[in-house]
Amino acid sequence: MPDKPMPNTGPTAGNGQASDPIVAEMRENFFCAMISDVLDALGHMDQAMAPGLRPLDDSLVMVGRARTMLYADVYARPGPDENHYALEIGLVDDLRPGDVVVAACGKTGRIAPWGGLLSTAATVRGAAGAVMDGCVRDIRQVRDLKFPVFSGGIAPLDSMGRGKVIEVDVPVECGGVLVNAGDIVFGDADGCVIIPKSLEMAVLEEGRAKLAAENNSMDALRAGRKLTDVYNEFGVL
Repeated sequence: MPDKPMPNTGPTAGNGQASDPIVAEMRENFFCAMISDVLDALGHMDQAMAPGLRPLDDSLVMVGRARTMLYADVYARPGPDENHYALEIGLVDDLRPGDVVVAACGKTGRIAPWGGLLSTAATVRGAAGAVMDGCVRDIRQVRDLKFPVFSGGIAPLDSMGRGKVIEVDVPVECGGVLVNAGDIVFGDADGCVIIPKSLEMAVLEEGRAKLAAENNSMDALRAGRKLTDVYNEFGVL
């Protein structure tokens, strides 16, 4: 069992989440690996995003409600009268405190839809982070903001002429996981998991019990007890 990651104390930490007690409790006490175990035990073993989606800063924790963007590949730059970015700008301007942007970019790796300007706009609106299975750019700016971003890579590639948002707040597949608007997105140094809205109370209740068992196990191991005995008593690893 890994040590629990330290909570995110950056500028987005906890913004707007006091009114969402489930998210607030998970942020305060839970961690990605434990949530994944709980989801497995509930029979949902495909809720962890692909391991290639990594945080830009693994000291930050990202917890919030999904706002989804669905991209489609395009192969020509738009005309002079077309606002290529209209839907993504609209979603970012509509972000509420505690939201997490989930950008489903497909698997071509052709675009880096997220960068410094979007991170700045999201930060001042209290958003809790962004995750995409495309790439991210402007990474020094994003890291300076302490805004949690998970991505499938780093590249300078603008989306214009390569990919375009065609729908927002619809079901998407990102990192191999189905994500609906309003699902809980939880990311830390171990990766990113999605908690469907229909499961969040079960995950919260089972997670409390598992956290208590893991804490008791850790205390017993630190006291010098053998792993075999500790596992037999508490049943977690």
